[in-house]
Amino acid sequence: MKQETQKGHVHTETHKGITTIEFSHPKGNSLPKKTLEELAKEIHFAGNHSETKVIILKSAGEKVFCSGASFDELSAIHTEAEGQTFFNGFADVINAMRKCPKFIIGRIQGKCVGGGVGLISAVDYAIATTNADIKLSELAIGIGPFVIGPAVERKIGVAAFSALAIDATMWRNSDWAKRKGLFAELHENIENMDESISRLANTLAHSSPSAMAEMKKIFWRGTEHWDELLKQRAEISGRLVLSEFAKKAIEKNKPQ
Repeated sequence: MKQETQKGHVHTETHKGITTIEFSHPKGNSLPKKTLEELAKEIHFAGNHSETKVIILKSAGEKVFCSGASFDELSAIHTEAEGQTFFNGFADVINAMRKCPKFIIGRIQGKCVGGGVGLISAVDYAIATTNADIKLSELAIGIGPFVIGPAVERKIGVAAFSALAIDATMWRNSDWAKRKGLFAELHENIENMDESISRLANTLAHSSPSAMAEMKKIFWRGTEHWDELLKQRAEISGRLVLSEFAKKAIEKNKPQ
């Protein structure tokens, strides 16, 4: 199934128990509200569909996994309610991934910024190429990684999350990300990465669904309050994005 979203898409297909969910946007695979809605919906559906045994989350193209929130939509926010609604989109995707009873493998083929790092943090097993540098750029545009923060902190720890969030203009390379636990595997090229993803996905597709569902509950233990927590964080981001600082920074950094 393919859902068109403002010059981008969310495309889902299932083959031999493996459901692949791909998102795309011409501006660096950025995430507008509609794409976030479709991602949350497709992850929820796959998680509850008996034909799906394991999920692969990927993006289109070769150089950029995800450039984070859509700057066009950030600049179009005029009220706190609109801001909270937009950032709730990230909360909904992370919570859908958290509550999904199937393991989610992340295919990380390139650079990743902001909200995209949140997506990587919420997959259960991330396999990346050595080109997959990361950055949390939110502070540089007058907000902060509030909604995705709990997912990133859970994955890499408070110290590494704080370093990323504070030094918001500095890229960390893929080796740094792997050493901190964000990536489970690193590969020199896309072909090797895809081979490893295929191997793991096929193994999981033939593993016990009940055992994997119970394992996932254990891995995500202690996050049961995130439905409310991430909404509260979205409220903070929705307020800050209206500041004069944020508006100027967003316009200055908006991709052409």
